Amino acid sequence: MSTPFAIAKRLSFEKQKNYTRFIVRLSMAATAISVAAILLTFSIVNGFQATISNKVYQFWGHIRVASVNGELIKNEQTSITAFKNNPAVKSIIPFIHQSSVLSFEQDIEGVVARGLPTSLEIPFLKKGKGWSSTSTQDSLLNEIVISDNIAQKLNISLGASVRLYFIHTGAIQQRKLKVVGIYHSGIEEYDRQFVLVDLQLLQKLNNNNSIEGYSIILNKNAPIDKTTTELQSGLPENWVATSIKNYYPQIFDWIGVQTINRNVTITIMLIIAIINLLTCLFILMLERITLMGTLTALGATQSFIRKIFLYQASFICWIGIFIGTIMGLGISYLQLKTGWIQMDESAYFIKELPIQINTSQVIAVVLGTALISYISFLVPTFWIKKISITKAIKFD
Repeated sequence: MSTPFAIAKRLSFEKQKNYTRFIVRLSMAATAISVAAILLTFSIVNGFQATISNKVYQFWGHIRVASVNGELIKNEQTSITAFKNNPAVKSIIPFIHQSSVLSFEQDIEGVVARGLPTSLEIPFLKKGKGWSSTSTQDSLLNEIVISDNIAQKLNISLGASVRLYFIHTGAIQQRKLKVVGIYHSGIEEYDRQFVLVDLQLLQKLNNNNSIEGYSIILNKNAPIDKTTTELQSGLPENWVATSIKNYYPQIFDWIGVQTINRNVTITIMLIIAIINLLTCLFILMLERITLMGTLTALGATQSFIRKIFLYQASFICWIGIFIGTIMGLGISYLQLKTGWIQMDESAYFIKELPIQINTSQVIAVVLGTALISYISFLVPTFWIKKISITKAIKFD
């Protein structure tokens, strides 16, 4: 153990004056609260971004392939095979949208029927088992999945029979469908508009095998923009591949704002921690000015004395970081397990405050805070060279 370290350790744990002890504890507390706040900010923003974007991706996929002018396109196996050749692609889902009117007893509601393959697992299913079987070329499923928003508005229960009215080529067509599922995405824009029906039912309505487009679902962590460009290069001239982010920019722009808020919060917390630590170090140096004069008179170098106070400040910093890390991770895990902090779902798309802990971010916060603090500590320690030995020994 080096001599400066030993002296710093002795000074850190010896009985201090009341005022000094208060300042040291305040600095530790400020550092702990700052680190805890930074870790919580990272976890919350990570949770928001992952949870909300995943909701959008589950409902729509990551990429949409459709006609440039919005016309229906042929559902060809060659197209699906071409998509699957891309290693980033997990699955391809053909779809059709059709404006319609949902009727139950005396109530009606304008909706958008989203036609999907009945082999697909229904996202966000809250009640019911979903499709009773898979439709074939010769049989259609006269079944429908509605949102809990629409179910509550029209007082529709699981198993009820509803009518769906379509206007096609100037004529009104209707289908009697059984409610086999109720979903809840948490995104009000989707829940109040969309009902899910058999893709082939809408194809029969259009009297052909055409579809509106394909929803492309990517593998985990696959680059969306890069894959979109790759898919576009292999498409016919009248087809276009578009990231789903471009269809719902308001949601993804809002997610992006969270990153800005996170960075501002982290900056403020770091400034608070550093100011408190610097204040503490200045006070400790002023209190020990007689000691500095004595050590200088005994032949200690400025570097030797500087190391003593750097070590002492580091003790305070690391204790604060340790406590802050325990606090930040503790609160995060508590929210993760219990969901005790509730959210307004109509405003934030989620019921509980989302948490996602990233180990690499935790390590970066701990090491980054320590490094920035250490660099900041160097500034006041250079004041040591201005100390007069005679005045320092007389100072008390």
